[in-house]
Amino acid sequence: MINFERFKLPNGLRVLLHRDESTPMAVVNVLYDVGARDEDAQKTGFAHLFEHLMFGGSRHIPDFDTELQKAGGENNAFTSNDITNYYDVLPAQNIDTALWLESDRMLSLAFTARSLEVQRNVVIEEFKQRYLNQPYGDVWLELRPLAFRVHPYKWATIGKNIKHIEDASIEDVKSFFKKFYCPSNAILCIAGNFEPNYLKEKVTFWFGAIPPGKKLPRIIKAEPIQKAFREKTILRRVPANAFYFAFKMPERKNPDYYLADILSDILGREKSSLLFIRLQKEQQLVTEISCYILGSLDAGLLLISGKLAEDSTFEKFESSFWKVLQEFIKGKVTENELISVKNKLKTSKAFQEQGLLNRAMNLSYFELLGDANGINEEFAIYDQIEVKQILSFAKKCLRKSNCSLLRVKKN
Repeated sequence: MINFERFKLPNGLRVLLHRDESTPMAVVNVLYDVGARDEDAQKTGFAHLFEHLMFGGSRHIPDFDTELQKAGGENNAFTSNDITNYYDVLPAQNIDTALWLESDRMLSLAFTARSLEVQRNVVIEEFKQRYLNQPYGDVWLELRPLAFRVHPYKWATIGKNIKHIEDASIEDVKSFFKKFYCPSNAILCIAGNFEPNYLKEKVTFWFGAIPPGKKLPRIIKAEPIQKAFREKTILRRVPANAFYFAFKMPERKNPDYYLADILSDILGREKSSLLFIRLQKEQQLVTEISCYILGSLDAGLLLISGKLAEDSTFEKFESSFWKVLQEFIKGKVTENELISVKNKLKTSKAFQEQGLLNRAMNLSYFELLGDANGINEEFAIYDQIEVKQILSFAKKCLRKSNCSLLRVKKN
C-alpha cells in the first residue's frame, strides 16, 4: 500500500505527497500532460525537443544542472507519445532547491536563439545516432505509420521527419511551451522524508503565483478499426532478419488492457512462455522472441518481435507462428499457468515500487489516469482475471486482420 496526500493549488496544479521516513532522500517529479500525440503533424518532435530545452536555463536560473548538483542532486527526464516527465533526486533536506528549480522553469524558460540551436543540434545528433546509424534503429519510424493511419501514434517521439526540428523557430517553441507547460496541465509529486505541512507551505510558495495557463481540450482523431492484414519488408544492413508483429489493443483505461498485459506475459515474457518454447526451443526457428505491450493512453499495440535463426526463412517462420497462435486460441490456459504469470507480474511490479523514484512517477501517472490511488488497486484487478477472459480476448486481439507486420531483412 502506497500512502499519499493530495491537494490542488488555485492555479490548477495537482500535488501529491508521499512520505517515506525510511530514506534520507527525496524525489520531486513533475509530469506534464503532453506527448508526441499532441503535436501538429507538420511540426513533430516538439515534445521531445522540450525535454532537452527544459534543461537549457529558465528566467532566473541560467544553469539548471549546476544548481541541483550543488544540492547533492541529479535529474533527468523522458518523453513518450503520451507524457513528458521530469524528476529530481536529492537529499531530503534540500527539497527546497528542487522546488525552486522546477517552479522557475514552469514559470518561463529562457528562450534564446543559442539555447534552441544547442538543443536542436543535440536532438538532430540523437536522431542520427539512435535511429539512422545503428541496426534496427529505424524500426519505429517504419512500424508506427504502418500500424497507425490516422492517430498521431503514427510518428515516433523523435518526430516523423527531422526537418521539423531543423525548421523549428523561436516562435514555434514559445507557442508550444505556452500551450502545455503550465500548472493546469501538470502534476507535481514529492516523495521522501519530509514534514508534510512544511512542504505544503513550500509548494504554495514556489508554485502558487505561477499563472494557471489554459488546459486545452484534447481533440485527437481515433484510429479506425483495422480490417485487413498489413505487411512491409525493408532491407537493411543488420546482423539477422527480424520481425515485428503489431496487434491493436485497447487504451490504458479500458478493462481489457489488463487482459492484454497478462496475455503478453503468457505468450512471450520469458523462457517459460509459449512462443519461446514452441518457436525457439522446439522448432529453433528464432534466436529470440518476446511479447510486450506499449501501455499507451489511447488504443495502442501488443508487440511480438524477435530475430530469425540463420537457417530459417520468413515464410517458414510465419507459417509456424500463425499456427501456434491459432492452437493457443483454440486450446486452453490452465489455472496454474495463469496463477504463475500473475504472481510473476505482481512480483515485478512490487519490486519496481520499492524504489522511491518509481513510486513518485507511478503516483503521478495514475493521477493522470484519474486517481493516484489506482496504484493500490491494480493487484486486485489482476487477481480477478479468469482463464476464459484471457482466451476470449486473445481470439479478438490476435486476428491476422488486426495485425501489421514489419520485416527487417538482411541486405
